[in-house]
Order: sequence, then C-alpha cells, then structure tokens
Amino acid sequence: QVQLVESGGGLVQAGGSLRLSCAASGSIFSINVMGWYRQAPGKQRELVATIISGGSTNYADSVKGRFTISRDNAKNTVYLQMNSAKPEDTAVYYCNMRLRLFSYQVYASDYWGPGTQVTVSS
Repeated sequence: QVQLVESGGGLVQAGGSLRLSCAASGSIFSINVMGWYRQAPGKQRELVATIISGGSTNYADSVKGRFTISRDNAKNTVYLQMNSAKPEDTAVYYCNMRLRLFSYQVYASDYWGPGTQVTVSS
C-alpha cells in the first residue's frame, strides 16, 4: 500500500519562505510525475507545480519565479520551496504522485497526500 505524507506547512508572513516536503512510502516501481496542488476555501483545487522523472518542471503562472519544485528519486520525495509568499497563496497544499507499483503495470495511477495547510499572513 502506498502512502503519501506531506510536511512543512504552517503560518508564514507575507514575503517569507516555507518549504513543503512529501514522501511516498510502500513498494513502488517508478514515479512518473510528482506535483503539488492547492485548494483555497471556496475554490477548486488547482495545479501549483509538477516535475517529471527527467527533471522537467511546470508551474502555474501565479507562482512562477517564486516557487521551486524539486525531487529526490532515491527517497521518493518531492519538495516545494515557497519564496516571496503572498496572502493569496493561503490554501491546503496537496502532494500528488503518478506512479507504477509493478514493472508490468501499463498505466500509472494517481496517489494523493492528505494535505497540509499553508497560511500566509499580510
């Protein structure tokens, strides 16, 4: 059974920094995509950033230049470095991994963490 556990959320002042981590545990063959999503109160969940196994990254326009996503394949862990935080970054941040459990698995499956609250005060 695969579990994703996020850490690093909390309260930060506007302009400050925060680093989120998400580690996957369990028997995993490969992780194709790792990513972070967020959901603010009353809004739909939205993409923040993704990183594929080769290292290519993709960011939402709202966080470009401020957030950096990275991954440690040996540890099955993805990070999100949040700099120059803004009050509009306040949300529950969810880790997502698209992975395969077995070598013979043709299609990867999505797994989600339970979420971690990030609050940016003005």
